[in-house]
Amino acid sequence: MLLEIKKHPFPLLKKRCEAVKTVNGEIRALIRDMFQTMYHNNGIGLASNQVGHDLQLAVIDVGDGKRVIINPKIIKKQGKETSEEGCLSLPHLFLKIKRAKRIEVEALNEKGENVRIKGEGLLAFCLQHEIDHLNGVLIKDRIGFLHKLRNLIK
Repeated sequence: MLLEIKKHPFPLLKKRCEAVKTVNGEIRALIRDMFQTMYHNNGIGLASNQVGHDLQLAVIDVGDGKRVIINPKIIKKQGKETSEEGCLSLPHLFLKIKRAKRIEVEALNEKGENVRIKGEGLLAFCLQHEIDHLNGVLIKDRIGFLHKLRNLIK
């Protein structure tokens, strides 16, 4: 089932989401619907608050297979890199964002199993972007005042 993608300034987008207590059939159905919604909108990642759910849950597919992160925590960051990012909740806005080049994340998967995901490049950026969402941070929050002003002028 396709879900409605919430757009800024939807209040849940600015809130730290609640931890998932149990990975059950309801959560797995939400994961399935989130993947369907993400693919339908040509996205590579989607956080649950973007579809109106207050849960620490995101889905990702950067072209090398589906990944689910539940209650994710970044445990290691290395290097820095800048890349242009967009967001399904901020359509038509693309910003250059500086993030860690390589990261390692601990989370639960769709089966409720502990997983560790190591990522670099696009996967690292996507993981950081979705984890930001789960913590109430949008890409527009990652840039400074002068950068915001420049984007208003363009």
